[in-house]
Amino acid sequence: MKLFDDLKIQAEKIKKDLSILYLAYRKPEVPWYAKVFIALIVGYALSPVDLIPDFVPILGYLDDLILIPIGITLAIKLIPAEVIESCRLEAEDLFKDGKPKSWKAGAIIILVWLLVAVFVIHKFTR
Repeated sequence: MKLFDDLKIQAEKIKKDLSILYLAYRKPEVPWYAKVFIALIVGYALSPVDLIPDFVPILGYLDDLILIPIGITLAIKLIPAEVIESCRLEAEDLFKDGKPKSWKAGAIIILVWLLVAVFVIHKFTR
């Protein structure tokens, strides 16, 4: 069960990194282009819609196992180091009492996917 334990550790790391990105998004010191990229990565990670649906054997989970960690790594590189460190400390406190709930974050995710859908429909129905 070592593989399962390793995957569980990776999932916890991704969850923590996503909360760090969420906190960094709210900081004024983070450049606008980093905020756009953070919104895309966090939105994609939390969205039930995937680039490759999970029911597709093997390939369905590749986007979750490859794209999200790469996106998180790139987003963290776009954020100033001092902001990342302060957000790491805040993230420790954020999950201390269980999972936080944010209707704003949910609304943003839905809005992003609606915009993507409108763009795709507009692009392919001309």
